[in-house]
Amino acid sequence: MTDASEEAKQIEKLYEFGERLNEAKDKSQNVKDYEGIIDATKTSIKAKQLAAQLIPRFFKFFPNLSSRALNAHFDLIEEEDLAVRVQAIRGLPLFCKDTKEYISKIVDILGQLLTAEEIVERDAVHKALMSVLRQDVKDSPVNAESLTALFKHIWNVEDPSQDDTIRDKVLCFIRDKVFPLKAELLRPQEEMERHITDLIKKSLGDVTGAEFRMFMDFLKSLSIFGEKAPPERLKELIGIIEGQADLDAQFDVSDADHIDRLISCLFMAIPFFVRGASGSKFLNYINKHIIPVFDKLPEERKLDLLKGLAEISPYTTPQDSRQILPSVVQLLKKYMPRRKTGEETNFTYVECLLFSFHHLAHKAPNATNSLCGYKIVTGQPSDRLGEDFSEYYKEFTERLSSIEDLTRATMKKLTQGMAEHNKAMAAAKSDEAKESIKTQKQNTTTGLRTCNNILAMTKPLHSKTPAFIGDKSVNLSWKEAVKPSVPSSATGTGVKRPSTAANGSNNFATKKGRGAGGMQNQLVNRALEGISYGGRGGGRGRGRGWGGRGRGRGYRTREVIDVLDQVSFQDKFCLIPDADEFLDSLWTNNRHCSPLEIVLKLIG
Repeated sequence: MTDASEEAKQIEKLYEFGERLNEAKDKSQNVKDYEGIIDATKTSIKAKQLAAQLIPRFFKFFPNLSSRALNAHFDLIEEEDLAVRVQAIRGLPLFCKDTKEYISKIVDILGQLLTAEEIVERDAVHKALMSVLRQDVKDSPVNAESLTALFKHIWNVEDPSQDDTIRDKVLCFIRDKVFPLKAELLRPQEEMERHITDLIKKSLGDVTGAEFRMFMDFLKSLSIFGEKAPPERLKELIGIIEGQADLDAQFDVSDADHIDRLISCLFMAIPFFVRGASGSKFLNYINKHIIPVFDKLPEERKLDLLKGLAEISPYTTPQDSRQILPSVVQLLKKYMPRRKTGEETNFTYVECLLFSFHHLAHKAPNATNSLCGYKIVTGQPSDRLGEDFSEYYKEFTERLSSIEDLTRATMKKLTQGMAEHNKAMAAAKSDEAKESIKTQKQNTTTGLRTCNNILAMTKPLHSKTPAFIGDKSVNLSWKEAVKPSVPSSATGTGVKRPSTAANGSNNFATKKGRGAGGMQNQLVNRALEGISYGGRGGGRGRGRGWGGRGRGRGYRTREVIDVLDQVSFQDKFCLIPDADEFLDSLWTNNRHCSPLEIVLKLIG
């Protein structure tokens, strides 16, 4: 260990080196002074801290000593003493301030240092990285080598066992530090937005569902993909989503990972279909590969697929509508029995399929002549008016009548049950009992909305020349209704906000209340009994990651975070060190539980 007097001499000598260099007009002549500073990296702790400040300060004046200076400084970054490491990290941005050729190397090192465990050290890394990014954008706005070097940590993972942690930390840094400052860092705007778009596209070869959603959310926020973006930009975004959905791959119904990815990507693409992008590739893939094996799909994914199909149907082309209509009609017949069979009826499936049928038929009305026996005249050969499809019409209308009878019977039970819920709520004493009854009322309301939609959509289909619904007059039961503006006093007059199945999750499903078992309404339970509810909608899958991508999280962990959001627990969760790793462990140890059950365990 260096004694105090020797350390003092080392410090004094370093100050002399620094003063002479500061005063020199031609600093490149003071080689011995700079060499003395470099040599100080092998001395005492205090001297190392001072050397960590001086080496980058005068670095640009001694190009012949650049390798030696950099290696000495990098050694300081690996020092055991925290203060030395932090000082060395703070000095890294100075190396590339005037010597641009070192930007990539410095960013690469800082990216690796994001795994630092000490908070003060990690904070120094964050500040150093942001300093390099800001300086680089200011000096070289179009090239921005720093962003490229940072993204290389995402797509260059040669040894996942070693680099996965670095990759995840870099992703978090980009999400939390870079993306929020896009207005500052992406200048000039159009060129830099294009640059970062290309970097993101290059990073998508190996991502989890959550990572892909993060990237897509960011791309949507860029001005080049904004509301005024030309059609080719929307086509580019849809192309990215189609690539992630593997729409060129052969479909294997046993590949749950591909199913999750496909459905999640379908929901991500819907906002772009609304803006005019083509959904042909998705529709053709679903029609050719998915619907023929619909019965073999996991139960929780069937509803997700039908919801996605319903939401995309208003934005299809006449040609695509004509191609997929036969498949939709076949599914409709499957879930609308011709006669009462005693089997359970999945009303939400029927709602999805009827909605899809109306919007598809609205664009290709005469296609229904040979499918349902209608007599719609368009003047085209495809009208097939000379053929007799009367048996098809009879069968289809019988199925419509049958589902209408079942729907009305269910509505009657639900309406009666709602009255009993209101009586039970008035008699309830404890908060638990009231919460349980409130949940039952929400389920009943959702069921009534579904039934109302079914009756609204079957009514016009009894005509031989029906007017298919092609507008927004029917609002899907899981979608948020567009509420008219109401006076602020409405909340004081007993007007309650209608319940909705947020994100389309568990539509028509019975939610479990806390306690109050005696309050269960048997009439409503029987009305809802036996209905298959399917899984979560809104594009969030149930898989544990997108297979073949080497990542461990995927959409199931995202579901847990969604529930955390709903229970106002997110702020507390963010305080957990290494929250991502914590979630991975949480899911791994509780794979048999639903996301809500996992969160309840966490809170408990």
